[in-house]
Amino acid sequence: MNELPQAFASRRAPDARKRPAQAITAHDSQPEAAFSRPRYHCQEQADALRLVVHVPGADPSGIDLEVNAPDLIVTAARDESASAEWNATHPRLPSHDYQLCLRLGFSLAYEAIQAELHAGVLTVTIPKKAAVAAA
Repeated sequence: MNELPQAFASRRAPDARKRPAQAITAHDSQPEAAFSRPRYHCQEQADALRLVVHVPGADPSGIDLEVNAPDLIVTAARDESASAEWNATHPRLPSHDYQLCLRLGFSLAYEAIQAELHAGVLTVTIPKKAAVAAA
């Protein structure tokens, strides 16, 4: 019988209930070896949502933004030609491509998405539908 101690089960149960449904991503169900999840943060602005994703060593031609509203999937392939150089100076960089799956909602104008990669930082700007309609 491999049952969890009662004290452990009671500590974990509240955490599981507090996790909002929208925080669950497709990445959670993928094998760990397939992708590395990048660090990111979102900034809500008056007319847009700005997403900053840290993808050091990513190849600019390997960036893919897949929209399946209300979800956004950011995939960034690592530049294999620079891997030896990056790994020599930054041994903690992931050896896998990056993938980030986020549920952002239906209030954004995904068709007007803009993205820019500079020094390993991908900045994605998605206008709000209200701002696009007003323009």
